[in-house]
Amino acid sequence: MDSIFGIHSVIEALISGKEIEKVMIKRGVEGPNIEKIAQICLEKNIPIQVVPVEKLDRSVSGRHQGVIASIAQINYSPLEVAIEGALDATPHPLVLLLDGVTDVRNFGAIARTAECAGVSLIALPAKGGAAINAESIKSSAGALLRIPISRVPNLRTALYYLKESGFSIVAATEKGDDSIYNVALQGAIAIVLGAEDKGISTSVLSLCDQKASIPMQGAISSLNVSAAAAVVLFEAVRQRRLVIRV
Repeated sequence: MDSIFGIHSVIEALISGKEIEKVMIKRGVEGPNIEKIAQICLEKNIPIQVVPVEKLDRSVSGRHQGVIASIAQINYSPLEVAIEGALDATPHPLVLLLDGVTDVRNFGAIARTAECAGVSLIALPAKGGAAINAESIKSSAGALLRIPISRVPNLRTALYYLKESGFSIVAATEKGDDSIYNVALQGAIAIVLGAEDKGISTSVLSLCDQKASIPMQGAISSLNVSAAAAVVLFEAVRQRRLVIRV
């Protein structure tokens, strides 16, 4: 059994339809969001336990805000099914692949940005990729419960399948030959991001159609991966909005 904690993460889990076994609420906590959680639990017949704060503190190590939900194990989406669903929903889906991103807080922050940017799927390797757990879900503000997540044997296999499905692969890397602002991101696009220390692996880079960098003006030559994800994804949003206006 996994846990989700934090008011907004628990609300997202309840709204998203995840199978929730029970919700624990700190004794004496009040407020409109707590009332909302209680109302949804009542409507969905989900048991609520009002417990002392010590029980919540023992259950999770993070800042729980007085609310913890126990959920069934997170189910990952098969890559082929997720891509087919993305293409059915829109002819120009945006997909994100994470190469070597292991920090759960970064993963959660990236997922939050991806959900806001309309990303259809996040794919990461089964070995060496961040996990969906209570910490990453809280960092994502519940976005990891809304976006299909695929764990694949390796990213090269995923890239081959994306290419066969009509996607153009763009690597966001400091090794890029061009600026991210000069790369077309309007079609069916898969964006690859790497970990901050190692970047995108050479084997994955070799399969990318384009390599684009984020222009830097200061003395520090790189961004945190979650910040880089925000820059790249919202450049894609900007370009797509321009196409719609035209």
